[in-house]
Amino acid sequence: MHLEFRPAPSDTGIVFVRCDLDEQTRIKAVVANRIETPRRTTLNSQGASVEMVEHVMAALAGLQIDNCEVWVDEAEMPGCDGSSLPFVLALESAGVVEQALSRPRLVVRNVTRLGNEESWVEARPGTNGGLSVKFRLDYGSGNAIGRQTLQLLVTPESFRRELAPSRTFVLQEEAEWLVSRGLGKRTTYQNVLVFDKDGPLENELRFRDECVRHKALDLVGDLALADCDLVGHFIAHRSGHRLNAELVRALLNEEEIVESWRRSA
Repeated sequence: MHLEFRPAPSDTGIVFVRCDLDEQTRIKAVVANRIETPRRTTLNSQGASVEMVEHVMAALAGLQIDNCEVWVDEAEMPGCDGSSLPFVLALESAGVVEQALSRPRLVVRNVTRLGNEESWVEARPGTNGGLSVKFRLDYGSGNAIGRQTLQLLVTPESFRRELAPSRTFVLQEEAEWLVSRGLGKRTTYQNVLVFDKDGPLENELRFRDECVRHKALDLVGDLALADCDLVGHFIAHRSGHRLNAELVRALLNEEEIVESWRRSA
């Protein structure tokens, strides 16, 4: 599988290009193009799709890159080591340029909450003028993950340091279920943290709370489907890709989008 980041003109947004198809189908990374698939974010347009885009989207959003074409030669994005760090390193090695065009911005003015008592996600007005996230992870007892919480103001520096290296994780029984469904065929213990009751199998943690960091990374990637800067505080409790996307849809329907100036590439 080959993935290539290419510069894009101002006001392009993030666009995936399936260069393996006859007409090089372009799939814009917006929530309207999202379709429901288990445990990943998938985009579809004109009959073509790209799957597992959340780590790519998180890398772009975390580095505040607004305009980019992502050329790929198959539907599923490369898993790499299960984190966003390989994408971050590739983007940083290429360099980022500023473009003289305003960037749409959505400022959260009201509290919007979706989900139920067991799993929910919420947007509320922020106090720092940027995007901040708080994730509460609760896997209960009887496993090595347990309960973890992380809060972070997302900047290019904090994203690269605190979130980008964190990797995808599953419980051992979840991994077996995914394999039975024909998913994750290219995954190994080295690119996914597979937990039994004692900890990750054949691997070591990069952070003591790596699991909640990765869920916060996924949240950043899913929120990027708003296709604009989000200014507010986002709190998630055991949320997943579906709820994250539903929150983006709700905000786009309820809040006003204005123009602002910001670094883009």
